[in-house]
Amino acid sequence: MRILDTHLHLVEKDRFSYPWLTGAPALDRTFSAAAYFAEAEQYGIEAALHMEVDVAEQDMAAETRFMLSAHPKIAGAIAACRPEDPGFPAYLEEMAAVPGVKGFRRVLHVVPDDISQTPLFAENLNRLAPLGLSFDLCVSARQLPLAIDLAKKCPDVQFILDHCGVPDIEGGGLDPWRNDMSEISRIDNVAAKISGVIAYGGKDWSVAGMRPYVEHVIAAFGFDRIVWGSDFPVCTLTASLKDWVAATKMLIAGASAEEQERLFSRNAMRIYKI
Repeated sequence: MRILDTHLHLVEKDRFSYPWLTGAPALDRTFSAAAYFAEAEQYGIEAALHMEVDVAEQDMAAETRFMLSAHPKIAGAIAACRPEDPGFPAYLEEMAAVPGVKGFRRVLHVVPDDISQTPLFAENLNRLAPLGLSFDLCVSARQLPLAIDLAKKCPDVQFILDHCGVPDIEGGGLDPWRNDMSEISRIDNVAAKISGVIAYGGKDWSVAGMRPYVEHVIAAFGFDRIVWGSDFPVCTLTASLKDWVAATKMLIAGASAEEQERLFSRNAMRIYKI
């Protein structure tokens, strides 16, 4: 089964500044493309999209450009951005001209809720649609109503909801996450990413513990609107890349070969225009 990883984080400590890593010592080191693919290829991962790593603002454009040339199996990049800023249109024009940029992301669970709710934020995101560029929604479970509101304000923008909407798997937090995920799945321009959840199960994670969450996302969105991501190296906080690939295959073992192919590669190629 060919796998396209839609959520690979690479860290180049000697090149870029990552302020948030001081609070995440287990991840505060270099994670290179060469090291990732040397391992990932063993598990059927043939290509990956680089996902921005919330570098310091002055490094955002340089991070994207560097990562696009970091390895021949990087199929594109999701660039960092600040849609809340008046200067976003000029930045968008600059980055949209870079071959390989497939979309943008602004990590929203680390900023005040009202940042994503301003008219300017939605106005700037709506600029993505004519360019065929997507936006990855990275919100906490309690912020899902904000994500729903934003997606409705930008009906022509392709959104990808990261990490199954960040459920509290370790704490058994099915609700209100479950209802919010059902609601956002009814918005046609939103897809969901099966990623991150192995880290939310804690050190004692299990496939059984993840199952109700992943199965609900798949049931809500269907096999045409889901993609797979490793969330490497964040997944290594509780497991290994090998563990997460194996766990995903167990979680979807009952799906047809065609459905599995959609999750692991075909949908990503369509949604991210690879």
